Amino acid sequence: MSTITETEVSKPARITGRVLSGIVIVFLLFDSAIKLVPLAVVTEGMDKMGYGSSETLARSLGIITIICTLLYSVPPTSILGAILLTGYLGGAIATHVRVGSPLFTHTLFGVYLGLMVWGGLYLRDGNLRALFPFRR
Repeated sequence: MSTITETEVSKPARITGRVLSGIVIVFLLFDSAIKLVPLAVVTEGMDKMGYGSSETLARSLGIITIICTLLYSVPPTSILGAILLTGYLGGAIATHVRVGSPLFTHTLFGVYLGLMVWGGLYLRDGNLRALFPFRR
């Protein structure tokens, strides 16, 4: 049985990964905060997406997003957080596909954010690099 050993991460890669992850974390915490309040733009947007203008649902989604984002931001649980955020973003993508939102600006935004989640984590986490090595 072989074990996966952590690969070394260069300082520029680690800094780039932290910046990328930081951008995702700030964006998702802001998104969570406006869902917790919830602002009129949130309830109107949810109604437009077919979920009704339920403040309870908005708050629930805000809490879920905060939990997933906090798990992502803490190094020992960052991979679990990234997996949970991927599922959350997949639901957002599916919703945009269902209502026929514009492809590049709305529907694929979850893909862009997901790439930033995993890209930032890959650049800063040697364990993930060891698990998925890119070969030359």
